[in-house]
Amino acid sequence: MGSKNHVARSQLASLITLLCAAAAVVSPVALAQDRPAREGSPIDNLPPYITRLTCFGQRADWSHDGKRILFIEKTFGDVYEVDVATKIIRPMTHHYYHEGYTRALYLANGDILLSGSRVFDARSPMPSRSKTAELWVLDSSLTKKPVPLGEFCSEGPAVSRTQMKIAWTVHAGNYPERIPRGASQIWMADITHDDDAPKLVNKRNILDSRDLEFKCTLETQNFRPPDEEELIFSAYGYQGGEVFGLDIATGKVSNYSNGPNSYEEPEGIFPDGQYTCVERVPDRPYAFGDDLPRLDIWKLKLDGSSRFEKLTRFSEYPGYRATNPVISDDGRFMAFQVARASESAGVGHGIFILDLEKAPKAQ
Repeated sequence: MGSKNHVARSQLASLITLLCAAAAVVSPVALAQDRPAREGSPIDNLPPYITRLTCFGQRADWSHDGKRILFIEKTFGDVYEVDVATKIIRPMTHHYYHEGYTRALYLANGDILLSGSRVFDARSPMPSRSKTAELWVLDSSLTKKPVPLGEFCSEGPAVSRTQMKIAWTVHAGNYPERIPRGASQIWMADITHDDDAPKLVNKRNILDSRDLEFKCTLETQNFRPPDEEELIFSAYGYQGGEVFGLDIATGKVSNYSNGPNSYEEPEGIFPDGQYTCVERVPDRPYAFGDDLPRLDIWKLKLDGSSRFEKLTRFSEYPGYRATNPVISDDGRFMAFQVARASESAGVGHGIFILDLEKAPKAQ
């Protein structure tokens, strides 16, 4: 009996050794982690398929024709637009006084959706980002002040590229009288221009975090093209951070990243709706205040396969990361920003463009 057990244990040990060796060979995550750190800055060592567009700015958004990029100067700063071909930059919010913006996105009709607070305290700035930030519409003529839509917005809203509809997230800090602490909700509405002034109609709550089978904090990201019947959102705090989709009609949610103990946040969707970009750190869950070293931009197949492809390698330079990607409407280019690993999420120091056709297809 003892001899048989010894043989079984030997066979099991051999099998485990063989499996571990195979995993070490095929695991792209392991290979990525084993890369030695590079010296210098990724800005000074760009591959030929990445170009620098601006030396400042963050949170880019492509115009529908792919000729211009909207971005904010800094968190609580002004909004600018850069011509991709000429690199000429023009201000979009200099014609009136304001307290700074955290988001600026093109609407389907060419107007601009802004997120920004009516109040700002430099001694305690963060409430103006996630607690008192409101949604506004800025007319594309740049001859008027923006019009408030009467809704708070926590972090970034989602904007349809084909319809005048938006989605946004709120939590207890925005509406303590109706949302309990720890809960968050996603709302959706259409924008109309009755009496020549934009306003929200058909407003409805499409997801409440308390209705999910797990605890998380929600954040809207993108309507999924081409039919835009699904909303891609972040589930922070669940399995380290996951990429989810919400079927707007049925309320069904789908986990597309399914990477336990990895940080994965969707940012920027491809126009065919088959893929989304993801800010990702393999094998490291997010903790509040974490600087997320090794964060880079990946491409995720939205079919439930959890298949990732790495698009940037900025984090291989100690102290740097690439964040906040957005894809042009023709699917050819990705705009993104460079950031320091120690800085707050969303902070960026210049807009870059990656040519997806010229980039390596498998990394």
